[in-house]
Amino acid sequence: MDAEPTTIEAPEDAAADVTLQVNGRSRQLRIDPRVTLLDALRDHLGLTGTKKGCDRGECGACTVHVDGRRALSCLTLAVMADGREITTIEGLAEGDRLHPVQAAFIEHDAFQCGFCTPGQIMSAVACIREGHAGSDDEIRESMSGNLCRCAAYPQIVAAVRAAATATGI
Repeated sequence: MDAEPTTIEAPEDAAADVTLQVNGRSRQLRIDPRVTLLDALRDHLGLTGTKKGCDRGECGACTVHVDGRRALSCLTLAVMADGREITTIEGLAEGDRLHPVQAAFIEHDAFQCGFCTPGQIMSAVACIREGHAGSDDEIRESMSGNLCRCAAYPQIVAAVRAAATATGI
C-alpha cells in the first residue's frame, strides 16, 4: 500500500518566518523551524532539481551554494539560511544559456542515471571557483563529498577540467 505524502505543520506559535534569497529572488516562508533547507527548496518552493539522496550529509546530492559556498542542504536548517543568498541547480543557467559546467557535463557525458548530477555540478562550480581544479587529483579531492553510484567519475573529472579551462580558471 502506498502511503500518501504528508506535511507536518508546526503549531502556529512555533512556526518561523524565513526569507530566502533563492536564485536571485526573495522568497518568504512560514515554516516549522525544523525544516531543512533541502525540504524548504523542494517541498515549499517547488525547486526539485536539488536531490534528496541520503538525508545524512554523506552523498552530496543535495549540494547548493549558500552565500557562494557549498552547503549540504539536507544538514542545513532553512532558518539558518534566513536572509542569505542561495543558488540551486535551477539558478546556474542564464536564460537559455547553460553555465559552462553544465555544458561540460553534457559534452563529456559526465552522468549516467543523472540523480547525482545536480549536486555534482554545484560542487564542480565551487571546486573551480575555489581554485581546486588544477589537476585531476585536486579535482577528485575537491569533489570527494559527492558520490556517483553509477561510477561516472572519470567523465566528471574530465568535465570539471574542461569547464575550468573554458572559464580560464
